[in-house]
Amino acid sequence: DPDSGDNGLVLYSLVNHQTNEFDINENTGEIFTVSLAGKAGTFYLEVQAADQGTRRLTAQTTVNVTVDSSSSSNIVVVVLNQQINVVERNIAEVKRVLEDKLGWNVYLVDVYSKDLERKARSSTDETHVEIIAFDEAHQEVPAQDVKRKLKEQSRNIEAELEKVFSTSVTAAIEEPPAASASSELIAAIVLSVLLACTFIAFLVYVVLDVKRKRYTDLCSNNVKPAESMEGIDNPWAMDKNGSLKSLEKLEHMNN
Repeated sequence: DPDSGDNGLVLYSLVNHQTNEFDINENTGEIFTVSLAGKAGTFYLEVQAADQGTRRLTAQTTVNVTVDSSSSSNIVVVVLNQQINVVERNIAEVKRVLEDKLGWNVYLVDVYSKDLERKARSSTDETHVEIIAFDEAHQEVPAQDVKRKLKEQSRNIEAELEKVFSTSVTAAIEEPPAASASSELIAAIVLSVLLACTFIAFLVYVVLDVKRKRYTDLCSNNVKPAESMEGIDNPWAMDKNGSLKSLEKLEHMNN
């Protein structure tokens, strides 16, 4: 606006904007995302520009924003030790600091807190900011490169964010959890354990069966043969008094 003073000061705002997916920088008119998790499609935003003169002049236009539903593997999560409501109020400055220190265009995918009570938006001092960086050719920058640059510029980023939030700030990189074992791998492990248990049970059965047979054979060998006949042919035969019958027969023969 070529006018001077308040007549030349133009502020931008979203008209009839009742959702929190997008916000706008009132000084530059830059539109940025606040939270688009799980959302896709085309959003129609009514943008108004108004000067600050005594007789305010305004103009409106419709901005169409298309959100791609495809997921990206280059999303990087930056964790700030600030309350989510504070981060949301200063999200434009957070974006500016990241772009300035990383040297890339930064797209804000989502801003969220892991606090279960989402209604109490000031109850946690940790906010997660999901970002994707784009180079000058509008190509996604690999997540590993973004993480490396964030680590290199961590002190500078935190120093600039301290100016934004007027307090000490830490900006950490959230690493994704280790991938859990696939169902195929789990099934293979379970099957291996079952086979090992079956083999051990078979060995135990064989050992016990061999011991049982040996014990049976040993008992059979220790059993004394029954009396087959009386007299000298069976020297072990005894009468009721316990004397050897063969000796009695021998005496009768001598008489």
